[in-house]
Amino acid sequence: MSAAATATAAPAEKPKKSKKLLFIIVGVVLLAAIGAGAALFVMKKNAAADEDMGDEEPEVTHQAKDPKHAPAFLPLENMVVNLADPGGARFIQLGLTLQLQDAKTEADVKTYMPSIRSDILLLISQRTADEMLQVQGKAKLASDIIAVISQEMGYDVAAHEAEAGEDAPKKKKKSKAPPNPVQAVLFSSLIVQ
Repeated sequence: MSAAATATAAPAEKPKKSKKLLFIIVGVVLLAAIGAGAALFVMKKNAAADEDMGDEEPEVTHQAKDPKHAPAFLPLENMVVNLADPGGARFIQLGLTLQLQDAKTEADVKTYMPSIRSDILLLISQRTADEMLQVQGKAKLASDIIAVISQEMGYDVAAHEAEAGEDAPKKKKKSKAPPNPVQAVLFSSLIVQ
């Protein structure tokens, strides 16, 4: 009988181990389900927050990332120009890059490049060192360069001024004028001595 008693004792221990294993498996599955539910909740909450903030983003960021309408960049040769300071001892070394709306515009601008470069040199030579060392002076120079290029290429300068926000009534006329070929003037180097 002792063999029979050990035979019955062994099967009694197996169900206890299988119950422990069952509880462990159920616990792991339950924890995984709770974790998945929490992750889903957080993802939905973040998606809703992104949709709310998506309305506030400017459209320009979407245009800049669109590879079909990527801008073209045209670097100009560095320029060294005497400034309009008293005594004439101050000069500026300036590197510019033009941000154009597309490659076709780049070819058009290159056609007018000698005149454009001359006009830019004349604009810079009218500035003083104090103007060029201030952010507002650089911004004004960039705006004036865009206006000169637009005028040289036959685009409406008033449309450029409306884009800059200088005259609100002229902004209504902007829709009739072709878009300005130069989107921005970027400073690649600027040294005043």
